[in-house]
Amino acid sequence: MKNRSWAFLAGGLLVALLLAGVVSNYASSHPDGLDSSLLKGCTVDADDNIVGGSCPAQQARDHELADSPLADYGVRGVRNSFVSTGLSGVLGVLVTFAIGAGGFWLLRRRGTTPTGGTTPTDGTNPTDGTNPTDGDTTTPAEGDPARSDDVRRRADAAS
Repeated sequence: MKNRSWAFLAGGLLVALLLAGVVSNYASSHPDGLDSSLLKGCTVDADDNIVGGSCPAQQARDHELADSPLADYGVRGVRNSFVSTGLSGVLGVLVTFAIGAGGFWLLRRRGTTPTGGTTPTDGTNPTDGTNPTDGDTTTPAEGDPARSDDVRRRADAAS
């Protein structure tokens, strides 16, 4: 990969890490559209706990992975919420980048496999006579006027 491509990739990764690690802490803590619509009909307190009414959110349960290390946009065991959220975002970006880079690496390696084994992959023509088409060309049929004219023109040009 060219140096310019590496710089672009590193710059993009740096911006993503900065956004995930720092800016994500300033995201709104208010419910998004889905959460907000599920709370319609209920009364909630300042901590967004349902204290009355009837709404679909009352049937909500914890997810099976609610006890996972990266649940609720944080890292379990880190007491500082700013650091916990930032670290969770950074880990998410790094894991996503690693999976994406690994996938592209596998596709690239799979796509550069030579089919015949004799054609170089750097775009140059072989100079040792190992071109897969050497010796495979057929001579034009004598009765084919288009081909026989081409052969005559080449013979005249060579004389």
